[in-house]
Amino acid sequence: MADGWLRHRVNELGLAIEVDSAGTANYHVGSQPDHRMCKWSKEYGVDISGLRARQFTVEDFDNYDRIFVMDISNRNNVLKLARNESDKQKVSLYLDELYPNESREVPDPYYGGDADFRHVIELLDQTTNAFLANNAFSK
Repeated sequence: MADGWLRHRVNELGLAIEVDSAGTANYHVGSQPDHRMCKWSKEYGVDISGLRARQFTVEDFDNYDRIFVMDISNRNNVLKLARNESDKQKVSLYLDELYPNESREVPDPYYGGDADFRHVIELLDQTTNAFLANNAFSK
């Protein structure tokens, strides 16, 4: 979800940022996002149906400057793969961009209803805007 929103805003703004996403487990590899998230994202003007899941790898530390995670469990899983302090410094909770130093997690709407998906989309949109506003990027 966050991948789709960040890609959308980066494209809108014409920024030179590479965006990718990965999970820490391998049971969804190759799958597209949950159909409800696709539906609600499209309602908000962002098509995420073309995204496919992949698993996070150690090489991601080499390929990306920032690694955002949605919750503490995923942060712990990613940090276990870190080879050094430099790798660890790249990892942070996405909502820290909106709520610095509060260690807030993005709620998982999977077992919820439409209101939960809308809430997460709005939260990701706000966080994405905060991230882009708080950092200088070139076009």
